[in-house]
Amino acid sequence: MIIPKAKRLQSLKEYYFSVKLAEIRQMQAESKPVINLGIGSPDLAPSQATIDELVSSANNPNNHAYQPYKGIPALRKAMADFYRDIYTVSLDPDTEILPLIGSKEGITHISLAFLDPEDEVLVPELGYPAYAAVSEMVGAEVIYYPLLENQNWQPDFEALNNMNLKKVKLMWLNYPNMPTGAKAERRTFEKLVAFAKEKKILLCHDNPYSLILNQEAPISLLSIEGAKEVALELNSMSKTHNMAGWRIGWLSGAKPYIDAVLTIKSNVDSGTFFPMQAAAVKAFQNPIAWHEARNAIYKQRREIAYQLLDALQCQYDRQQVGMFIWAKIPDNLRDAGELVDKLLYEKYVFITPGFIFGEKGSRYVRVSLCSKEEVLKEALSRVRQN
Repeated sequence: MIIPKAKRLQSLKEYYFSVKLAEIRQMQAESKPVINLGIGSPDLAPSQATIDELVSSANNPNNHAYQPYKGIPALRKAMADFYRDIYTVSLDPDTEILPLIGSKEGITHISLAFLDPEDEVLVPELGYPAYAAVSEMVGAEVIYYPLLENQNWQPDFEALNNMNLKKVKLMWLNYPNMPTGAKAERRTFEKLVAFAKEKKILLCHDNPYSLILNQEAPISLLSIEGAKEVALELNSMSKTHNMAGWRIGWLSGAKPYIDAVLTIKSNVDSGTFFPMQAAAVKAFQNPIAWHEARNAIYKQRREIAYQLLDALQCQYDRQQVGMFIWAKIPDNLRDAGELVDKLLYEKYVFITPGFIFGEKGSRYVRVSLCSKEEVLKEALSRVRQN
């Protein structure tokens, strides 16, 4: 006898990378030397000071108890200081910041806090799959809104204003954008805040890439006048501090919104292990030179990735931001899946097909920069071989 699954699972599929990585592991177990250029998990380590703090704190027998749901005050202050120094945004660490066990988990908390069944959610037609998946999981209806390829993948406001938005309660956005690498633009954020106020929609901005290969001053949605009235912003230590597996993110916004999410969080998970929080505080003290050194490594890797995409006759924009390159496949190929499978099964090189980020990505691929130069060079060598 098998107990039936919940109805919500009927609309959900196992995450693409979960399935594909299992296949890659099986191929590797069969002695097939697959190079994985698909996942954006930083291979670089956190700063040594961060690791030292983790070890030191973990060796203290007093640091192993349950922790507050809101995180320790020192961590919230460090997050507030980060927003002040990087984005010139003032946040009250006691009421306008909520540490999370990863920002992906925060997507679920936000959706549970603000969405009822049959509410509608605006999701970018190219974006992180979790935005749509979690919306559907809580019973909301996903409405995809278009991004303009010829305008740096910014939202199509004309299309948005022509939509029936009466049932829309929440809108997901993400700049610098993943997967397209499009930059954050202040004028876009200003339009979005005005749009949200007019339509009475909560903006949820996911902002983990603003310090990765970004030649311009990083922008927070919360730096826009009046944004706190209609917006929340997720951020993460995964990419900026090489701490993906640590699962430390946070949510910023006005107290009523933070309190609503805290109500959900306090019923779903607990506080983060104290030594990890203490180490995160130390990570926020990394000097600008540390971030520049990380970006210098990614920049060198990017040049090799460009060569790989050139060998595949793909087209791409060199002004992209973040740790990926988004590229258009040649016209003679049916879709991204054809190229991805050909590389995986013939060259043992895996790159991400763009269709997992939305239908508009069917003719695109994404290459991660989270592999060492020698690995990227080996992938390039394989691709160039007849």
